Amino acid sequence: MLYTYNELLKIEKTRENIKKKVKNKELYRIDKGIYSTQEVVNPMLIYAKKYPNAIFTLDTAFYYYGLTDVIPDKYYLATKHKAKKLKNMKIIQIFTTDELFELGKNKVSVDGVLVNMYDMERLLIELIRRKKQIPLDYYKEIINNYRNRIYELNIRKLEKYASCFDIHEHIMETIQMEVL
Repeated sequence: MLYTYNELLKIEKTRENIKKKVKNKELYRIDKGIYSTQEVVNPMLIYAKKYPNAIFTLDTAFYYYGLTDVIPDKYYLATKHKAKKLKNMKIIQIFTTDELFELGKNKVSVDGVLVNMYDMERLLIELIRRKKQIPLDYYKEIINNYRNRIYELNIRKLEKYASCFDIHEHIMETIQMEVL
């Protein structure tokens, strides 16, 4: 179980109790302000706890959904455009307009814990929007995996999401040519 320092303080009542449990290895300080009952914790869960308003996206989400077998070396987190800069070398922060931030937000289970992650439809749109910034072989791998899993996509939702972007006609044309 993961806890923020403030959550733990409500449970343990005093700093001394927390320090004692850490010393006795009943609790582990995993990251600044993050504690766990387990010594080793999935980093994704740590970042989800540390940045509860952020949403996992791009490479992190592609890997989670099995759209690529490339294990990302950094965690991609979307935040609102005016959010504070996340100071962590293992995170790539994607600033998103307030209007588009919640679009496609989903709760998924990672090691039994629900975390914020964009759904597959939103990720397909993000993939197409960033096509020129992504290595071609990586792009093709993900597009091929979308083709193989087309039955999992909600086409109406995809069209609705695409209509929220300025280049929605281009997005839908690309999806029709490369995925459908």
